[in-house]
Order: sequence, then C-alpha cells, then structure tokens
Amino acid sequence: MEEVTSSSLVGSTSYFMEYKTDLDKLRHSCSHVMAQAVKQLWPEVKVTIGPAIENGFYYDFDKKEPFSDDDLKAIEKVMRQIIQRKPKFTQSFISRKQAAEMFGKSGENYKVELIDGIADEQVSIFKTGDEWLDLCKGPHVDNAGEIKAFKLLSVAGAYWRGDEKNAMLQRIYGTAFFSEDELKKYLHALAEAEKRDHRKLGVALDLFQIYHETAGAGLVFYHPNGAMLRKVIEDYIREQHIQRGYDLVMTPHMLKGKLWEISGHAEHYRDNMYFFDVDQEEYAVKPMNCPGHILIFKSKTRSYRDLPIRYFELGTVYRQEKAGVLHGLLRVRGFTQDDAHLFCRQDQIKSEVEGVIDFVFATMRDFGFNDLEIELSTRPEKYIGSIKDWDLATTALRDSLKDKGIAYQINEGDGAFYGPKIDIKLKDALGRKWQCATIQCDFALPQRFEMSYVDDSGQTVRPIMIHRAILGSLERFIGNLIEHYAGAFPTWLAPVQVALIPIATEHQAFAKEVKEELQKNGIRVIIDERNESLGKRIREATLKKIPYMLVLGEKEIASKEVAVRKRGRPRSDVSDVFSEKTSLVAEQSVMSIGQFVDFILNEVKEKKI
Repeated sequence: MEEVTSSSLVGSTSYFMEYKTDLDKLRHSCSHVMAQAVKQLWPEVKVTIGPAIENGFYYDFDKKEPFSDDDLKAIEKVMRQIIQRKPKFTQSFISRKQAAEMFGKSGENYKVELIDGIADEQVSIFKTGDEWLDLCKGPHVDNAGEIKAFKLLSVAGAYWRGDEKNAMLQRIYGTAFFSEDELKKYLHALAEAEKRDHRKLGVALDLFQIYHETAGAGLVFYHPNGAMLRKVIEDYIREQHIQRGYDLVMTPHMLKGKLWEISGHAEHYRDNMYFFDVDQEEYAVKPMNCPGHILIFKSKTRSYRDLPIRYFELGTVYRQEKAGVLHGLLRVRGFTQDDAHLFCRQDQIKSEVEGVIDFVFATMRDFGFNDLEIELSTRPEKYIGSIKDWDLATTALRDSLKDKGIAYQINEGDGAFYGPKIDIKLKDALGRKWQCATIQCDFALPQRFEMSYVDDSGQTVRPIMIHRAILGSLERFIGNLIEHYAGAFPTWLAPVQVALIPIATEHQAFAKEVKEELQKNGIRVIIDERNESLGKRIREATLKKIPYMLVLGEKEIASKEVAVRKRGRPRSDVSDVFSEKTSLVAEQSVMSIGQFVDFILNEVKEKKI
C-alpha cells in the first residue's frame, strides 16, 4: 500500500500561488461580466456581491422570480457577447458620499449598505468598458476578452450577509478557467461527484436516511447497513486508541449550564447550543466533550508521574446549526466525534502532538487516504487566556510539524477560542479536500477549571490540555468514505462482504451451510433466496456494491466448493484478486469454503483497498 509521506504534504509552490492568484482574478472578472449580463436582461434586479471562491465564483441577486435553467443559458449567451467586445476593466476612486448617491439613484440599496460599512473616505469602483460599473476593490484581468472558458453551474438561495433575518437572495454559481480543456476536466469531475453524492448513495445502498419532516432536520437514522459500517469504523478506531495508551471514558449527554459558563462555551458558543431548564436550573446538551473529560481528571489528585493522561470517547454531541447549512452527513445537528483529551506536562507537548500526527497518518492510510494537507491556525480576535500562553502553544505545534518534516500552511486567526490548532485535511478520489483530524493545544481551560497535578518538587502545577480528533465527526467521515469509494467499500469496511446466490430452491440448504461457516468466522454475509432469475440477483448484488458473490449450484454442492465472483469483474476474470497465500492457481475462480474464508480474513486483516 502506498504510504503517506511528507512529499505528498508539500505546500503550494510559488508557481501554484501565482496561478491561483491569476485564476481568482479571472473568476472575479467573470462574476462581474455575469452581473452585467443579468442587469442587461433584467434591469430591475438588484446586485449585491460577487467574489471568486475556491472552485469558481458566485454573484448574489435580489430577483422576485427564480432563475431557471433557461435563464442561465440566456445569461451565458449575453456574457459571450460582452466578452467578444473585450471591454477593459478600469478602476477609479470616488468619495463614499458620491458612491452612495450614485448607487442610491440607480436603486442599488445593497451597494449603499456596503458603502455605509466602509471606513475609508474613498471607495473603489470598477468599470467594464463604458457599459457597466460596480463597487469593487478588484483585482481584475485587463479586459473581458481574457475570459476564455466559463460555465454557469447552479442557483441556490442565500441570505443577505449570511443572516437568516435578512432578505433571501438568489446566488448563481459559476466557474472559469484559462482553457476549455481545464473547464472540461472540471465539469467531468463535477459529473463524477454527482454520481458519488453520499446522500443519493446512502439511500440507494440503504445506509442511512434523514427524516426531515417526521423527526427533524440534521438528525441521522442509520439503517442496518449503515449501522454495520459505523460499527466497523468504531471498532477500528476504539482498538487503535487502546493500542496507543488511551483510556476509554464515557460522559453524559447533558450537563449543567454553569459548567459551560466556566468553559467559556456559554459566552462564545451559545447560539450553537441547546439550553433548557431542569428543576429550575439551566442545563445544556453538550456540543463538546471537553468539560466532561476535565471533571474525570479532577476526580482525584494527580501526580507528574501519572502524565500524560489520554482520555478517549466516542462522544455524541449536538449543535444548533442553521437549516440552510445542513447537508446530508457532512453538516448535521447531532453527530459523534472520536474525541480525546490529553493532559500532559509542558515538556511533553511536543511528543504528544507528534504521536497524534503519527496516529492520523496511519489511520488515513488504512482508510485509503494517502494525500493530506496541513494547516496551522493561530489566535482569533476573540480568545481566552493570555497571549504568552498562546505563543507557547503555537510554538509547540509549529515545532512538532517542523521536527516531523511536514510542510504546512498558516491559517491566520482561525484557531479555536481557547487555543491554536493543527487541522489535517484529506483529499478524496476526486481531489476534493475534507476536514477530518484536528489537534488543539489549550492553556486556558485548565486554568478556568483550576486543574492541577503535583510536580516532582511537591508543587501544584497546571497541566496542558490537548484536544484532538482523528476522524472528527463520524457522520462527516462516513460521508467522505461513501463519496471517496462511490459506495464500493473495500472488503474490510463493506457492511455486507459476501452475497450467497443459490441457483435454485434445492440449493438453498447448502447456501445456509455456507452462510453459517462464514458467519462463524466473522464474515458479514447474506443469502438472496428470492424467486428471481440468477442474472437479476447477480445484477442487484452488483448494484449493492457487495465485494464478493458466491454462486451455488449442483456442482458446488457435489464438490463442497464455491464459485467466486469479484465485484466489478466477470466470473472468468479473477486472476488478480487472489493472493499467493491462498495457494490457488491464478486463474482459479472456484475454491473450497475453507480457502475462501482464509482469503477473506486475510484481505480484512491487511485492510486491502
């Protein structure tokens, strides 16, 4: 199996950064051309903002009637006409008062509101030729003729300034590239992503469902297949923690409100929490597991000899996410974290962080993710604790990355309110980035909770607290896995590993014997005894993405052997699925039940992808 190495973690080269800057400029310019086209087609529409984003651009519009697919085609047509004229983008500066009057006269009240929020006396205006102007600080390409390849992709709702109390706008998403070839590749990747959408595959493979109307938004129901997939992941991650010296703990789902006041969550995170009263006292459903782990630490006197202490919990938490941001398993209101808190001495921070980094790399490799990106996030504007402690924590994280030889990027001001953090993002089969692991160094909570241990001189000392997750949210990680593998999980992860297909009714008894033998060895297996044709049952097992099918008939009963069909391969082409350890001829697709059991168990043990 390919290893995760530091070469796969190298940060952006100067060429890439230059390319990205130019691409952002191109896309931002394309968003302006799109807004100009919309105003040309619907003069009454009000425009708001239109930035470049990671994979393209968008622009938000206040329009009474929704944009249709035909409207997007019409906008693209007008955009091409504008681009053919090659109008130049020119920048000028005018006073805030002039700008407000100018946009006010044209009815662009959103622009006026933006201008009111600008502190500078002068504001930047960009003109597209003599045809259209917009409030914008740029930058832009020289002229619209440089836009060679673009596509409008979709329409979505968006609240003005992201506040659900404000007006609902229509957001048109698009993308642009320097060449048609790049655009085609990207559109192909989008089409592939659509096929891999975990929400569709989750239903098709009967893994999970979210019953919005009857149970509530953002709450996941795991069906038997999904629950089995989750169990495999939980068993794996629990065992890995035990092997690395973690202690398993469990904490309640709700705690007194006073506890969240001490932790700072009530002050900094209240809008995302669920509070309620019990016996005339405020309680909250936990959004985090940290305070519970702190209470366990504080349950008795600790010595420096006890440290580090590593508490691990598969802790279910609840967060009050806005309905507009909920998205399948990727953004939910109730989820489970593989959450751990490490309590250590200051001289142990570096070794503990390095141990977590190694843990992340090994875990991601087992799950088939070999391309990771690292970010170090620093102190945000709103924080708790002293700057001195923040600097110590940030230095400890930075030194751990440097000593491991891992390239990383700085994410200024995006740390947690209690400490800096390392975020590790994985890339899936389509090259998309997903946030998973995080390592957060915290000097503040131990002080707030008056945590202590006795050092080697008998003095009371505060421990350092490291918050960390490997998979992060299990829900989000499962969504990532579904899309990474397009639902065709490797054998060790597959909810059902083997489908037994008896050819006729008289072969069902033998199928049950085989099932019992496989189950006895821990293999997850089903029998398809339906009164359907053999071809249909094979096709349906294939659609369910079951790794192996065993077709059972008279020949198999007589020989006590099984005919093996590998997912995605015809029965006659299994030459590359059997390892040498099975002692089988390479072309052989029939084997004894014992040989098949050994083969499956070996594949699971080695976590073959």
